[in-house]
Amino acid sequence: MHRVFLLSPAHSGGRRAEMLFNPRAGFGLARSLQRGEPHPLGEIFSFLSGLYFRGKFAYAKSFARPPSGAVGGWVITTSRGLVDMNELVTLDDLREFSTVPIDEEDDRYRRPLARDAARLARCEDCEYVLLGSISTGKYVNILVESLGERLRFPAEFVGRGDMSRGGLLLRSVRDNLELNYIPVVGAVRRGVRPPKLAPATWKNTPWDLCTRAAGRASDGEGNPEIKK
Repeated sequence: MHRVFLLSPAHSGGRRAEMLFNPRAGFGLARSLQRGEPHPLGEIFSFLSGLYFRGKFAYAKSFARPPSGAVGGWVITTSRGLVDMNELVTLDDLREFSTVPIDEEDDRYRRPLARDAARLARCEDCEYVLLGSISTGKYVNILVESLGERLRFPAEFVGRGDMSRGGLLLRSVRDNLELNYIPVVGAVRRGVRPPKLAPATWKNTPWDLCTRAAGRASDGEGNPEIKK
C-alpha cells in the first residue's frame, strides 16, 4: 500500500508572515523572498508555523511512500486545494493564501480541496494520512467525502495540542520510528491529554530552520529549546 501525507497549512496572515514582508527583516528567508526568489512551500510554512509544521514537513519527507513519480506530501491551502509541499511559492502566493479563510462554507476553500481529494481517490492502492487537526471538521469533512476509510491519522495525535504534535513528529523522524495510523471514519478524535514529551532541542539539527530564522522555539511541550 502506498502512503501519502496531507499536511494542514500554516497561518499566512499572522505575526510571522509580517516578518517575511518586513523590508527591515534581517534573516535570509525574508530577504530572499523580498527579492522575488521563490522557496518551497514546506520551507516557508515551517517558518510561519514553527515547530508544528516543521514536524509535519520533516515527517512527510521521511515516511512518505507514494507511487512512482507521484508526490508524497500535499499541503492543504486556503485557496488552491492541495499543493505539493515542495512547490516553489512567492510572497504574492502568501498574500493570496491570507485572503481566504479555512471555512467549509466558503467555496473558495471547499471547491479546490474537494476537487483535489477526488483526484487523489483515483489511486486505489494509496492511503492518505492527515497530519493536522482531526478534532474538528474543517479538513476532515471535505477529505473524507472522497477518501473515505483511506483517510487516516496518527493515533498518537489524540489529546495532544499542536506544538506537542510537532515535537512528537520530529522525535519520530529523529528516531526513525513511524507512528500508528488509524482511519478517521469511526475514530475517537478527542481524548485525555497524554504525558508530556521529554524535553528536547533541535538546535544544530536539520530541523532548526525556525530557530535560526526567528529565535527561540519550544520543544513541543511549551519548554524553550535548550541552547548549547
